[in-house]
Amino acid sequence: YNLLSIRFNSRLKVKITINEVQPVDSIVPIYKAANWCEREVWDMFGIFFSNHPDLRRILTDYGFEGHPLRKDFPLSGFLEVFYNELKKRVVYEPVNLAQQYRLFEFNNPWDKKISI
Repeated sequence: YNLLSIRFNSRLKVKITINEVQPVDSIVPIYKAANWCEREVWDMFGIFFSNHPDLRRILTDYGFEGHPLRKDFPLSGFLEVFYNELKKRVVYEPVNLAQQYRLFEFNNPWDKKISI
């Protein structure tokens, strides 16, 4: 958290170290303005805030699975979302990649072996 007190002209930065399943106590009962910040952190990173009054998704769809800013989330996501003109609604389909995996092995000009 980055807390700013205009009245006392001071800043307070709070950093915590947790694992991926450890909940964090919510500070919303103390600072009401932390409500949206904690919801964004939960939505994007999956950090659970215990005793939060309204912990629900704020930036992604309600049916969204996963947390997009985590390192274990794939770059392309799991589902592709688009509007279908024929069905007249938003459609979710699995991501279809043209290639599953490519291994690039190039010769590095800096790794030349020289015999003396």
